Amino acid sequence: MSSMTYMEAIREGMSIRMRKDDKVILFGEDVGAFGGCFGVTAGMFAEFGEERVRDTPISEGAIMGCAVGAAATGLRPLAELMFIDFMTVGMDQLVNQAAKMRYMFGGRISMPLVVRVPAGGGVGAAAQHSQSLEAWATHVPGLKVVYPSTPRDALGLMLSSIDDDNPVVYVEHKAMYGIKEDVSDLSPIPLGKGDIKRVGGDVTVIATGKMVHESLAAAQTLAGEGINCEVLDPRSLYPLDTELIKESLSKTHKVVIATEETKRGSYAGEIAAIIAEDYFDMLDAPIVRIGALNCPVPFSPCLEQVMLPNAQDVVNAVKRIV
Repeated sequence: MSSMTYMEAIREGMSIRMRKDDKVILFGEDVGAFGGCFGVTAGMFAEFGEERVRDTPISEGAIMGCAVGAAATGLRPLAELMFIDFMTVGMDQLVNQAAKMRYMFGGRISMPLVVRVPAGGGVGAAAQHSQSLEAWATHVPGLKVVYPSTPRDALGLMLSSIDDDNPVVYVEHKAMYGIKEDVSDLSPIPLGKGDIKRVGGDVTVIATGKMVHESLAAAQTLAGEGINCEVLDPRSLYPLDTELIKESLSKTHKVVIATEETKRGSYAGEIAAIIAEDYFDMLDAPIVRIGALNCPVPFSPCLEQVMLPNAQDVVNAVKRIV
């Protein structure tokens, strides 16, 4: 398989490691014979069997608790929480146990677990199933957080996330499941390594998740007006590739940060703070952040479109500083 969707790439990354290591297990609500709420785990129950692909009760606290215990005792669990919104229900186990145990035990145990959390809006799933809460996870010492935007990144980051001996929150935007590209390279992508999705010299647009694609569309529009944008995808939110950000800013001296999170308290603010503290002398214009409006995600399609950021927002932000 050389051409695959974002969804297929996530599945293939999990399957590659499960074929190689029988300690890698998968569990969550409806991940078994049903194939997952979004179809991501389709076929895995048939290939790996009920001992390694398990349906769970409707309890994110139980799912996370099981993942912590399994990881601490030698397995490498993949836990799906169906929606990132439901991470809130398992927050105690994730924040106070998974993120802390390796440190508190002086490194005498490992905590190799991956928590898959489908995120983002744009699919009419309303306020309780459409949030972008990745900033919560990045705030917690002991957790690593990745957010692939393409099928190739999804596969490569999944491999590295499973291989890591620390807990990794793996954010996947559900509106990108159908995006397709060639994925002939099946090698891991190291955590903490960003990627330049488009080379440019006038302004750096740092974007995550679906906003990478919105930013690429904006860059195409701006190119027609003589403005050349560089689109930088961190891919890994923590650890963050600050060297790549520095390298890009040394060329463009201007930056727009575009994420789908509610702008207030977003991880975009953390990236902006890092740039302001460490690379202020490189800037020729104020940092501009783009995010969702400060309200719950509406169910109404027309209101949801207004609430969420898009390519035109990126175009407008770039024009403010160029």
